Parts: sequence; structure tokens; C-alpha cells
Amino acid sequence: MSEELIHNPKGGMPRLLEIMRRLRDPQTGCPWDLEQDFASIAPYTIEEAYEVADAIERAAWDELKGELGDLLFQSVFHAQMADEAGLFTFDEVADTMSDKMVARHPHVFGDESRDKSAEQQTRDWEAIKAQERAAKARGGVLDDVAMGLPALMRAVKLQKRAARVGFDWPSTDEVIDKIVEEAQELREATSPEHQHEEFGDLLFVMANLARHLDIDPEEALRAANAKFTRRFKSIEADLAKQGKRPEDSNLAEMDALWDAAKLAEKRGQT
Repeated sequence: MSEELIHNPKGGMPRLLEIMRRLRDPQTGCPWDLEQDFASIAPYTIEEAYEVADAIERAAWDELKGELGDLLFQSVFHAQMADEAGLFTFDEVADTMSDKMVARHPHVFGDESRDKSAEQQTRDWEAIKAQERAAKARGGVLDDVAMGLPALMRAVKLQKRAARVGFDWPSTDEVIDKIVEEAQELREATSPEHQHEEFGDLLFVMANLARHLDIDPEEALRAANAKFTRRFKSIEADLAKQGKRPEDSNLAEMDALWDAAKLAEKRGQT
């Protein structure tokens, strides 16, 4: 029966779970899959999540199905290892998420009214999460902000959590003043260690400014990366028309081409 399921192109979720079980079979499974543990698989899980985000960013809808499948497989992999260790099963993972979604949406699955704004729903969501954290008897305000998050994302979450208890600048002007202060401290740093520390402080305050402006810093930096890539490719294309490559050029020439690409973009936006 399992062989029939494994080779059934319409086998759905049961097929994927059975494939994962077979890959981890101690007698007949894949040696690589058998060697893995939670820690070794975690980096792949993070990578697959970013690939999903990348496909969405590029509107590559033909790729998104496969990327979502890759991310789903990561959940299946972790759940299989947990099942083997007697920790929990994949069904328990699904049930836990279902319970959480039902509990966090009383306006959909309970008696609360749906007649409220998205902003109010966000506030209610945060209040429910705060109650869940209190039920877990966590000690400090910041205790359950995941260590494994990307540093920029974690900075924002730490700041949001601190802001809930009143530890926050009241306006963006004060955050910008702090940015100027941290930039000056970085300028004055005299050792690599001190520069490292001050650079981190500057990034942390920049993340705080993003939070105050309601900007996702990860998204903003991805957009800046895309803009840089687009304009540098324009430089390469213009140089290629002259039979040159960037390494055959100089900063002044490339900077002029950069400005031309920037101007062309602005004209195209108006």
C-alpha cells in the first residue's frame, strides 16, 4: 500500500508524509536524511522561507508552488524527526496551529463581532498573544523573542516588545537624533572592536526608526538591493556598448553612468 501511495501523483499530504517516513527508515532510508537532526536542518528551513519570499517579490507565480512545497517539506522533515523522538507528530503540529488560529480569531470562529478595523484586529491579536505568553509563565518581557530570527527582524521585535511596557521614544525626531549620535560615535571609534559595536548600535537604531515609520526594514533593504542591482546592471550595459567592462572603467565614469540610470528611472516614473 505504501509503494502505491508513494508513486501516486495525486497522493497529496499522505504521500509526502509517507515519502518522508521512508527517507528516514533506518534500514532502507537515505543515508543523508538519516544523518540529519533539528540543528542541521534548521538552516535549510530558513533558506526555503527566503526562497518563498523571493518568488513572491519577483511575482514568479510559476515558481511559488515549488517553493511552498520545499518549505512544507521542511515542516514535514522536522515533524518526522520529532515523531521518531517521541516528541510530537505532524498531525499534532497541524492541530496546534488550528487551535491557535481559532483562539486568535474570535471574530471569525467565536461570538465577537467582525465589525472592526484591521488596526483593531491587530491590537486584539497582540492582546491575545500577550495572554498566551503570560500563560507560559515567561519571566521577562523579551524572553520569548526567538534567537534564530534574522538580526534586523529580531531587533524590531525586541523594540516592539519593549515599547509595549513604555520603553520607547515618543517621536521619530528623537530616534533620528539618536541616529545622528550613533553615527558620530561610529565616526569616532578608533579600534575594529569599537567600530563593530558602534555599527551594531547604529543598525539597531535604524531598525527602531523603521518601526516608528511603520516600515518593514527587511523589505526596504530588499528594495534597495534590487535598485542597486538594477542600476549597476545598467552601468554594465552602457559600458558594454563601448566594448568595456566595469574593471576597464573608473569610479568617475561609473558614477556618471549611475546618475544617468537614476535619472532615467525617475523620468520613467513620472
